[in-house]
Amino acid sequence: MARIKPQALLLQSKKKKGPTRISVTTIVMCNLIIALIALSLVATYRYWSRRSLDHTGSDFSAAEEMDAFSKKDDLPGYAILNTSKGLITVELYKDGSPEVVDRFLDLCQKGHFKGMPFSHVIKHYVIKGGDSQGLGVAEDWISKGKLRSQLVTSPKHEAFMLGTTKNKLENKGFELVITTAPIPDLNDKLIVFGRVIKGEDVVQEIEEVDTDEHYRPKSHVGITSVTLKREI
Repeated sequence: MARIKPQALLLQSKKKKGPTRISVTTIVMCNLIIALIALSLVATYRYWSRRSLDHTGSDFSAAEEMDAFSKKDDLPGYAILNTSKGLITVELYKDGSPEVVDRFLDLCQKGHFKGMPFSHVIKHYVIKGGDSQGLGVAEDWISKGKLRSQLVTSPKHEAFMLGTTKNKLENKGFELVITTAPIPDLNDKLIVFGRVIKGEDVVQEIEEVDTDEHYRPKSHVGITSVTLKREI
């Protein structure tokens, strides 16, 4: 048997070794390509960002408008007042009185109306929820002795409208007022932000409770809770 020369053995041992290592030049080139791709992506992002800013309107960009629109649509459009006499379902005027509706929804989530009494009940006029001792919006109307038959129907202040008094709202308070008759002379004192669409009979039952000479119910009647709904 022929002997393998030492040189041949050396060549064979070299062939059995692992694959050839990647050269430093190849690594550098790969890193450069990756860096160029990253720079290209950054430049593209900046270009489209500037372009979108250039097309921004006076107040909001198109994206912000769409975002605001979707948030507005997500707001509850109805409130169910669970009272000691039954349920009153109210449609909220999100478009007509957005700021007041937002405040009402915020207070509902904080439990502000839970346990709120109807502090004053005036037949053929309003029922008022809150802890106020004064008559507020009802005071002038009663002092002038206006009769229901003398009132001209107003689309804004017809019966079963839900509103809040302006003076309380300006002072960070919030009273609930439900009209039980057409009241066209409340424009300066009442902000209407909804209307009763179900439970008018409950409103009328509350209207019939016995009151003292100051129109305060002799027995407790009030709101136990409020449930918000997007749809009814």
